[in-house]
Amino acid sequence: MVFKLINTHLLRAAAIVACATVLFGCQPTVDLRGNTPEASKLSQIQVGKTDKTTVTELLGSPSSVAEFDPNIWYYVNAKTEDIAFLKTQTLDQNVVKITFDKSNVVQSVDKLGMKDAETITPNPNATPSRGRQFSWIEEFLGNFGRFVSKNRPGGGSGGY
Repeated sequence: MVFKLINTHLLRAAAIVACATVLFGCQPTVDLRGNTPEASKLSQIQVGKTDKTTVTELLGSPSSVAEFDPNIWYYVNAKTEDIAFLKTQTLDQNVVKITFDKSNVVQSVDKLGMKDAETITPNPNATPSRGRQFSWIEEFLGNFGRFVSKNRPGGGSGGY
């Protein structure tokens, strides 16, 4: 009788722990990512006067530099939320875009927010690559020779 009573209590405790684990696993996780320039430091940047070195001293390195123009810097921050296995949601995003002229002096400072964001649909076509196209069986079988050492009689891989 005592053993049955202990089993019942253990089962209830295990059920409570399992339910609590599931509930806490579904709690949203909010992350702050990126570089948020302080308003006081951002206000010290003057168009036509401040140079790249001073901007770096005030704000730090940029989050990103434009791919085709190294004179455009972006300071990006985002607040995101993850819930279990669902897609990450962006709750808020701010971008400070600083453009420099050819003499490395600030030309413009633009602040962008979520309202300025645009949805980009990636092109589903694959980028063609030059060279021979391998079948899946050729790719699978082609890797076997990489793991056999030619210097060791027994073969095998390893760095010793």
